[in-house]
Amino acid sequence: MDTLHFLQHYWWAIVSLLGALLVFLMFVQGGQTMLFNTASNEDEKQHIISILGHKWEITYTTLVTFGGAAFASFPLFYSTSFGGAYWLWLLILFLFVVQAVSYEFRDKAGNLLGKRTYDLFLFLNGTLGTLLIGVAVGTLFTGGAYYMDKANMANILSPMVSRWANDWKGIECLANPANLLLGAVVLFAARTLGFYYAICNTPAQFGNFTSKAKRHFTISSLLFVVLFVAFLAVLMLMKGYAVDPATGNITEVEYKYFHNFITLVWPLVMLLAGVVLVLYGIGKGILAGKFSNRDFYITGGGVVLAVWAILICAAFNNTAYFHSTADIQDSLTLYNSSSSLFTLKAMAIVSLLVPFVVAYIAYCWKALGNSVKKY
Repeated sequence: MDTLHFLQHYWWAIVSLLGALLVFLMFVQGGQTMLFNTASNEDEKQHIISILGHKWEITYTTLVTFGGAAFASFPLFYSTSFGGAYWLWLLILFLFVVQAVSYEFRDKAGNLLGKRTYDLFLFLNGTLGTLLIGVAVGTLFTGGAYYMDKANMANILSPMVSRWANDWKGIECLANPANLLLGAVVLFAARTLGFYYAICNTPAQFGNFTSKAKRHFTISSLLFVVLFVAFLAVLMLMKGYAVDPATGNITEVEYKYFHNFITLVWPLVMLLAGVVLVLYGIGKGILAGKFSNRDFYITGGGVVLAVWAILICAAFNNTAYFHSTADIQDSLTLYNSSSSLFTLKAMAIVSLLVPFVVAYIAYCWKALGNSVKKY
């Protein structure tokens, strides 16, 4: 295996891990949905804001880091997806911006919009924001309507390599059932983890709130499991596209993602391990009625492993990802969409600092958590 080939796969694994971590961290978004269907008074709403308000920055930072890593390692993917399907990504960005504004101004004296408006913004971020993130990730498997012309880089007036094939600019992705299914999976994963986190961090005086949160947790977690199984079934039966590394020719393959899991094996092991951890955490909560921060992180770790395995199989094993539905030969692969060998090498050296960054985030996570224990 040559160095470029290794680094292309290495960076797809890193970007996929960031995507998996983002799905876990969206428990903040899932928790925000409690503002309308669980919290019944201002004290309970203020409690939700208190336990989630010091975590949202980490979720937002992870989203930005995911985009930055994708831009640096696979610029053609970044420019095609973020630049082509821009209405979809602008909606996502808007929903995350109003989240930041809401946490900043909700409790300010004399704010113009009022607390209920900001609560609505947080609710929309928790529902539509998570749904649209899932839809965007779904396009890695269902593709997008774009054309590719690398020769156009020489055009000084309009050096666009890719262009969208229709005027919808990504909104049409919402009409794909597989995308919507994955969006629903992400939504209910976020709600499940959000309720789990809230239950584990709610003191005794909010007993009525905790009881309602446990009921909603049961419903959301069961829906999450059913929808996740349904998505796995759709994914395993879905056709995909294989690329010949030597010629770059792309051909249709039945059950491509099923073959990826079976051929590579280790992503399948990761997926199964993730499923076991998630079922353990959910089962302990529903059947035994026991919730703890330890079990919350076990469940979240299972989500990370499962999502990471799925994202890896989107492009590994010579698979075209985010394929072009307009012209299949224009589809993206790890080989034709990555940065240069020099750039990937430089980034690989910088990535050695990641453990230190993770340690700092963990420290901040714990410190901020301790700083808001007001009850």
